[in-house]
Amino acid sequence: MLEHGGRLRQAARHHGIPLADWLDLSTGLAPQAWPLGELPADAWARLPEDDDGLAETAAACYGAARALPVAGSQAAIQALPGLRAACRVGVLEPCYGEHAHAWAGHDLHRLAAEDIEARLDALEVLVLANPNNPSGQVFAPAQLLDWHARLAKRGGWLLVDEAFVDCTPELSLAAQSQRPGLIVLRSFGKFFGLAGIRLGFVLAEATLLDRLRARLGPWTVSGPARVLGVQALDAAQADARRQRAAALRAQGDRLAALLGHHGWPPSGGCALFQWVRTARAAKLHAFLARRGILVRHFAQPASLRFGLPPDEPGWQRLETALKEFSRCPP
Repeated sequence: MLEHGGRLRQAARHHGIPLADWLDLSTGLAPQAWPLGELPADAWARLPEDDDGLAETAAACYGAARALPVAGSQAAIQALPGLRAACRVGVLEPCYGEHAHAWAGHDLHRLAAEDIEARLDALEVLVLANPNNPSGQVFAPAQLLDWHARLAKRGGWLLVDEAFVDCTPELSLAAQSQRPGLIVLRSFGKFFGLAGIRLGFVLAEATLLDRLRARLGPWTVSGPARVLGVQALDAAQADARRQRAAALRAQGDRLAALLGHHGWPPSGGCALFQWVRTARAAKLHAFLARRGILVRHFAQPASLRFGLPPDEPGWQRLETALKEFSRCPP
């Protein structure tokens, strides 16, 4: 299995630092969890039911024609390659590693962003994230729709992972997701800071969603997750979601400024994380970990991804550690 951020228990054992003493900046999640509403007893006691309004609520929230709830967008990432016969697939690199991993049974080509245009007509499927994880690179919707149209002409797919788009909804293709061959993935846990719920959505045309639903089988999303999803995505919460998005954008700007001030200007990022490419990535990662601060380390390209601290003491703790590292020899 691939490694991901959030392996806090593993880091605690390795460094001998109690779990409660860590500042976890490794996951790219909103640092404050969305307030949880009450859960009725039957959410726990009954089997989940698909006609509870979650799909319709999510589609309305995202501006899509249809939505299929899944157990985190990861479930869809793993299942979608099985809906196509072996074909030629381009996956953006760097990108969330599970995409390339899932399509490994196909004719897989890892593409830098600048290579997509020239190589698109040789592909049947193009997979990318917008904003990209971990680089934070963004793609204009008009460019994505052009690529989709070229792929769709020959029965191809454009798969866009929008796990980090909630704070910049103007980038989303949700409103176009009914077009054949366009598949949009949305994450619930990142924006709402509730990754443990394991909820996500696939936005696409009805025929494809029906095929995916059949492949995933029944009861893929738990009853409690479905109830909480309806509560958070309901139209009555629209103002609260907009306020949250604005606050997260401000925190993302603050993190970028903090890193730049201490000699680590981000190479990219979004509201929920900042990405720093540096040959000293492994050294800084280890330095921070010895002080109970966990960030995400990437070996290729050598880089670090910093999530948002959850509170003012967390911000001060990160700044203090960066100051200390600046006094270390190169």
